[in-house]
Amino acid sequence: MSVPAHHLVIEPPAFEDGPFGPDLLAGAVALVTGGGSGLGFGMAQGLAQAGAAVALLGRTLERTQAAAKRIAAMGGRAFACSGDVRDPAAIAAAFDAAEAALGPVTLLANNAGANFPALAEAMSPNAWRAVTRIAIDGNFFASTEFARRRIAAGGGGAIVNNSAQYVWSGFPGDAHSAAAKAAIVTLTAELAREWKPHGIRVNCIAAGFFPHADSTNGDDPTVVERLAAMMPMGRTGRMRELSWAAAFLSSPLADGISGETLVLDGAERTRRALMQPNFVPPRERTSIWGDVA
Repeated sequence: MSVPAHHLVIEPPAFEDGPFGPDLLAGAVALVTGGGSGLGFGMAQGLAQAGAAVALLGRTLERTQAAAKRIAAMGGRAFACSGDVRDPAAIAAAFDAAEAALGPVTLLANNAGANFPALAEAMSPNAWRAVTRIAIDGNFFASTEFARRRIAAGGGGAIVNNSAQYVWSGFPGDAHSAAAKAAIVTLTAELAREWKPHGIRVNCIAAGFFPHADSTNGDDPTVVERLAAMMPMGRTGRMRELSWAAAFLSSPLADGISGETLVLDGAERTRRALMQPNFVPPRERTSIWGDVA
């Protein structure tokens, strides 16, 4: 199945023609968790394009170092560090290293996460914790470390969290991830209220399908075409759209926005219709998440 030729599919501008110049976030320093690959790297690219120096935090130093080189190649300042977001001490050490290299961290992008399909009744406690601790604990530990530092410095700053569009509906085989991503949406609103007096804004992006090399099905053209046909917009997300959304929410252009969740999913969340293919229970599928190719 593919998008019919007569359907109008609108593409965003090329990354190099992005909407923000390098002065938008000039002087800012951003720390991006899970910034070595995937959506985290996409967020880092957008922040760097808008002029922020970027510290990339990931569990594998070699991966974050490679990502930092890619940021530098596009003209940005980047620093790579490693650490486990489930460990508050490791997060504090990453902030220390980033600030020694780049200066005080004024922006935080929380992206670190993990996911894999599993039936809820068959999910082990370790499988549950493998996803929820990275997403919930990691987000909370990084956010509170950031806030303590910004409050001590006199306030001001912005946090952008990465959630998912299925937090309102759930997703078969994703009890762990759906619960964790929903917690991030709630945490976003709560922390925005709590830290408002300190000038710290907290927002969230509920991301849809953004195929990339490290995603479950990679960026295989056949899979991407199949996913595109399912989207009301006629295509999957382009990573640069996520990049620019993160830069916008981090910038002075969004100074009046806090506690919000921006759904960036090509209208996928609106797909409900009276007549749809028969529902196949997850345990009866070839693939728990469904066949896309």
